[in-house]
Amino acid sequence: MDLKERVAQILTKEVAPALGMDDIRVEVLEVMDGVARLRLDSGCLACPGTVMTLVHGLEQELRKRVPEVQCVEVT
Repeated sequence: MDLKERVAQILTKEVAPALGMDDIRVEVLEVMDGVARLRLDSGCLACPGTVMTLVHGLEQELRKRVPEVQCVEVT
């Protein structure tokens, strides 16, 4: 399993169910050079504070589970 697949599997099976309660969807666009690029989709993402909190939480979870991921970028 390549790095992108590992990240996607963790987000889908372990993180997405909790995000789904707030109607937030996450898509892995790419994982390269230690950066996981994700797309987030939800109506509650209009607030920059919400986005930053979410990105920080995703980054912490991925760094714990996939040491190759050093940071998360959201588009």
